[in-house]
Amino acid sequence: MSEILLFHHAQGLTSGVVAFADALRKAGHTVHTPDLYGGQTFDTLDDGIAHAKKVGFGKLAQSGVDAAQNLPSALVYAGFSLGVSPAQQLAQTRPGATGALLFHGCLPVSEFGASWPSAVPVQVHAMEHDPFFEEDAEAAHALVQDASEGELFLYPGDQHLFTDRSLPAYDEAATSLLMRRVLAFLHNLS
Repeated sequence: MSEILLFHHAQGLTSGVVAFADALRKAGHTVHTPDLYGGQTFDTLDDGIAHAKKVGFGKLAQSGVDAAQNLPSALVYAGFSLGVSPAQQLAQTRPGATGALLFHGCLPVSEFGASWPSAVPVQVHAMEHDPFFEEDAEAAHALVQDASEGELFLYPGDQHLFTDRSLPAYDEAATSLLMRRVLAFLHNLS
């Protein structure tokens, strides 16, 4: 079973993010869900993004990186949208990463180094017409080509945070398929 460090999206550590982590726990995985917002959640994505801007994206990403300090090095790093930044940075730069799961976002590999680490398998998941992901699509395609084990999964639709059951964007069918793919990915790491 895997140990996972899972970072929330711009609306905070919502009950939907916790439910996603609980589904992974139910499958036997250990999941850490640091709260980069100190307990705050936001009803809309715009409000969450405004909060992230106020705090500073760099500061939030650094808080995510700091959250890994007291955890083992053999981790799967995962993040939803805003949480992709610390997850991807840790997967690329912290020795011992066993995998990466990037949901609803992807940054250029060059943000954190010259290339993706060859020993770190990665999956990227997003909806094909998500307007937020459109700006990340090129980076996602490049990352999965750069990785020795990389997969990009695009789901029908245009919702951004479709995996969070506490939000209106939730898509049960797409999330169910995504979860099956994630669990298979984690099983293959064992």
